[in-house]
Amino acid sequence: HCVNTDEDKTSSPIRFFSFAVCSIQRSCLQHCLYKIVTMDKKEPEGLKIKREIGLIGGIALISGTMIGSGIFMSPQFVLSYVGSPGASLLIWTISGIVSMLAALSYTELGTIIPESGGDFIYILRIYGPFPAFFAAYTMVLVLEPFAAAALSIGIAEYAAAPFYMDCSPPTVVVKCAAAFSLFLVAIINALNVRLAIRIQVIFLVAKVLALTTIVVGGLVKLSQSTDMIVENLKVENSFTGTQFSLSTFGMAFSQGLWSYSGWCSLSYVTEELKRPEVNLPRAVVIAISLVTSLYLLVNVSYLTVMTPRELMSSTAVAVTWGNKVLGSWGWIMSLAAALSAFGSLNGMFFSGSRVCFVAAREGHMVTPDILSMAHVHRLTPSPALIFITTVSLIVLIPGDFKSIINYFSFTAWFFYGATLSGMIYLKIKKPELPRPYNVPIIIPVLALIAAVFVVLGPIIDSPQIEYLYVTLFILSGVIVYIPFIHYKMCPEFLNLLTMFLQLFLEVAPAEKQL
Repeated sequence: HCVNTDEDKTSSPIRFFSFAVCSIQRSCLQHCLYKIVTMDKKEPEGLKIKREIGLIGGIALISGTMIGSGIFMSPQFVLSYVGSPGASLLIWTISGIVSMLAALSYTELGTIIPESGGDFIYILRIYGPFPAFFAAYTMVLVLEPFAAAALSIGIAEYAAAPFYMDCSPPTVVVKCAAAFSLFLVAIINALNVRLAIRIQVIFLVAKVLALTTIVVGGLVKLSQSTDMIVENLKVENSFTGTQFSLSTFGMAFSQGLWSYSGWCSLSYVTEELKRPEVNLPRAVVIAISLVTSLYLLVNVSYLTVMTPRELMSSTAVAVTWGNKVLGSWGWIMSLAAALSAFGSLNGMFFSGSRVCFVAAREGHMVTPDILSMAHVHRLTPSPALIFITTVSLIVLIPGDFKSIINYFSFTAWFFYGATLSGMIYLKIKKPELPRPYNVPIIIPVLALIAAVFVVLGPIIDSPQIEYLYVTLFILSGVIVYIPFIHYKMCPEFLNLLTMFLQLFLEVAPAEKQL
């Protein structure tokens, strides 16, 4: 009666809401709530998030997410693990190649399964709901928040560096600045999809200019080469002091891959990409090629300006480089690094919130429906953005950059490996599936081998109790899955909370974009 008649439209929304709660079931109530929010006299059409991302936006999303604080903070960690400049450059090169192989594999999956959600939706369609829940559970509560927290810490450290030239900035200053950056990015992504993509493009241009400045500065320094610089870059000396072990290479590899994280970000938003069968592979190849080339040149530039010992002892490599090359203008590098990390955080929120949104849409989140809803006017998944922001702030409180990266890489590449093995299964068992984009099977196989090494290498060579904690946390998802997902148990207060938040946030259920 409430859905099909218009007699109560002139009544107050509160009276209408009360009547609906008493007389209809929850699915009908959501329909009525949508009518209250939109105040539309006609039957509401299905709410869908629009396809707003073109080729330029796709390139900006991938490369803009990849180029973050990693290239400004991870070089000293990579070098300290492997012990030599040559081995460090080799790690950066292999990390770029592995990222390209994995991204090309995901591109084929994205054309076979043209849905948003990345690893979660691929695992769901290939393996089923049980393993997919673990992917959603870990991504939403570990991977995305930890990555966002690490990026926000990078922003804060570089933004504060010019004000604390002779010492490290206080922890409370770093944490407060990091929290502010999380809030700001969440607001931007909640306001408008086009605004978020435009900011991503603008910040990508700024990042490329900043990294180009470092490259050119290194070339100028190399042209004025001293004996020290020549010794650093000589092939016969570049591998002196290399530390050979699975643990050291595994940890260095994790640091390198962290700087390339974001290569799969476009697969999280496939439903918002225009002509995904065309733009997805083009964006992946262009973006990762650009980032890999810049990363290698930037690392060479660092080594032309600093000795390996100076680089390893630096807490902010880009700032140290700026002070040596730009002198009194060295603070520009701090600003560039902070802006770079901010753009990466924007891309992380844009793509990461879609994982939460799609997982809730598929019934894999404990909250009944609120996280699968989008704003009725702005068409952004604002409840998912609010949830990701909240968890990221919680993670931010005790976290530090180095440990966050190690655990992020361990858990992320576990699910990357699961997705890649699923793709290999589809290529062997279901070759008849339509594939607008196809890659040789050797590409996902090589990427899978790299994923296995990243996950198992450090554990076998140097086991730490923290890896057990992470594994137990992932497996603890069973406690949540059985009652709340499999049997769909839902406390009544969650339904009431969903109804309240739907009205308060002006959101409604969003349909899948086909």
